[in-house]
Amino acid sequence: MRRRAVAFFPQRCFFSSTSENPTLYSFLQPSVFALKKSPAASTVPTGPFPDPPIPTPRTLSLDCINTLESTIHKSVLTGDTDVAWKSFKSLTANSAFPSKTLTNSLITHLSSPGDTLNLKRAFAAVVYVMEKNPELLDFETVQMVLSSMKCANTAAPAFALVKCMFKNRYFVPFGLWGGLLVEISRKSGQFVAFLRVFEESCRIAIDEKLDFMKPDLVACNVALECCCRKLESVTDAENVIETMSVLVIRPDEWSFGFLGYLYALKGLKDKVNELKGLMDGFCFSNKRLFYSNLIIGYVKSGNLDSVSTTVLYILREEDVENLDFREETYCEVIKGFLKDGSLKDLAHLIVEAQKMEPATIVIDKSFGFGIINACVNLGLSDKAHSILDEMNAQGGSVGLGVYVPILKAYCKGNRTAEATQLVMEISNSGLQLDEGSYDALIEASMTSQDFQSAFTLFRDMREARIPDLKGSYLTIMTGLMESHRPELMAAFLDEVVEDPRVEVKTHDWNSIIHAFCKAGRLEDAKRTFRRMIFLQFEPNDQTYLSLINGYVTAEKYFSVLMLWNEVKRKVSNDKEKGIKFDQNLVDAFLYALVKGGFFDAVMQVVEKSQEMKIFVDKWKYKQAFMETHKKLKMSKLRKRSFRKMEALIAFKNWAGLNA
Repeated sequence: MRRRAVAFFPQRCFFSSTSENPTLYSFLQPSVFALKKSPAASTVPTGPFPDPPIPTPRTLSLDCINTLESTIHKSVLTGDTDVAWKSFKSLTANSAFPSKTLTNSLITHLSSPGDTLNLKRAFAAVVYVMEKNPELLDFETVQMVLSSMKCANTAAPAFALVKCMFKNRYFVPFGLWGGLLVEISRKSGQFVAFLRVFEESCRIAIDEKLDFMKPDLVACNVALECCCRKLESVTDAENVIETMSVLVIRPDEWSFGFLGYLYALKGLKDKVNELKGLMDGFCFSNKRLFYSNLIIGYVKSGNLDSVSTTVLYILREEDVENLDFREETYCEVIKGFLKDGSLKDLAHLIVEAQKMEPATIVIDKSFGFGIINACVNLGLSDKAHSILDEMNAQGGSVGLGVYVPILKAYCKGNRTAEATQLVMEISNSGLQLDEGSYDALIEASMTSQDFQSAFTLFRDMREARIPDLKGSYLTIMTGLMESHRPELMAAFLDEVVEDPRVEVKTHDWNSIIHAFCKAGRLEDAKRTFRRMIFLQFEPNDQTYLSLINGYVTAEKYFSVLMLWNEVKRKVSNDKEKGIKFDQNLVDAFLYALVKGGFFDAVMQVVEKSQEMKIFVDKWKYKQAFMETHKKLKMSKLRKRSFRKMEALIAFKNWAGLNA
């Protein structure tokens, strides 16, 4: 094997391209591996490690070599990388090398991910050893360096390293580095650089008869993708196919897909037909990738007629599964037709495709669904809606599933008015949304506070005879309550109260009454209360608590007295019957009646609480009395009403105020 000078200098063939030099050098600089030129001649390398001038090489004694090797070994074990590196430089500067095991151990250590400086050192070391003494290198060490380069996303040094391998006839099996270079190429977009390395590896495999240098199918497809998608070169692509044939590498669906794209782009109809025949010869039952790439090629070339012809050909001559394209294909079709201003033609294509699709096709596998769904995902919901309108105008039948992506997009964008309008169109066409779709739309409407759309959707649910309305009903009521819109709650409840699918209960009325009272709208609260009773919904303790609190806030204590006269008839010692008369209700009545000066009613409440063994905190009502009736004259009260005077005395005795 030839011995050459250090591989990372300008005159080396794998740095021969001037376009590669800056990239590679930027990887090395400003480390200790920055290139230096000899004062005498710029083309003569000064040594592998361009630190300050290296002394003339001399032969190291065996003891010195052993000492340096021992230092490298200990430093690698302890993680003292700088010392290990300096010792390695001292050895190589004097034409010596560590043992094979130690050399590979050091380079592997330097290749640890996440350390750019040491990765530069690893690169320089492996290139130098590969040129000077390649027998010392293990294949796995080179693989480790490339793997670290992949993690560091440094494409130029990775390609330089592989080119150095070829130049020095250091043939590492393709399986150890090919996959890494594929990933590096995809990550960095360096497909052309990969193609050149691929071609050289194939040449070596053929000329040197080294089967282990033969690329795998994945690498072949990456090279083919570069030729077809990046270079758009028919000659280069067919050269790759010819090489695959020589190396007996069987193409797959991806291989034919890339060729299909290129031939469609170039308008090579005969070549496309030849590919179809070859795919049959290879017994490919699933041609979806091929047709997907073919259609994208036609779109890129602006040949929309061929797009339509291909779609209809698939439905007529092929298995319908071949039309189940990836979203990328549908997106390209949409962009192509919209760019050309051919929305009507696209709608016509969908209508024609529907006529040829089997009746049993799953809706989300249909061509129409794919177009509409991709249109929505591109953020073109309005265009999708326009396509559906055009399909309807052309007499096409639009299935419910095709509407769903647009509805979901409208919901996500809080465009509930448009969503509601679309639901009306769906209903008018004789289609019916399911309960889940209605629920989602109503929830979106309430979130965006588009209450009228929510009401319209709920009415449509009722008319569509959806069996369960409870979820959407609760969504609307909760949203209105959180938005402090009791008047809308009352109107909505009045509209649906007789629908058995809703199951209106007392707590629904309580929510409205509570909201009205909290807002100080007592007349509306009383009106709702009367409506509740008229429809035979029985008020409970929560109903009365809300009303009492509302009246107290407005200082309408007489209204509380009227409530007490109603409640006392409903109070029963039997907890299963009558209203729940608990401490909260007792406290509310007592406080309001004391503030209002209705002591006869106060003592009725006290009597009922004692009868039902409910604890009452007298201090609270003693305070309420002192705040409101401190200046009340007993003599004046005696003249007005003896009964009121007796009630007042009874209250004061009970509350302990006479003392």
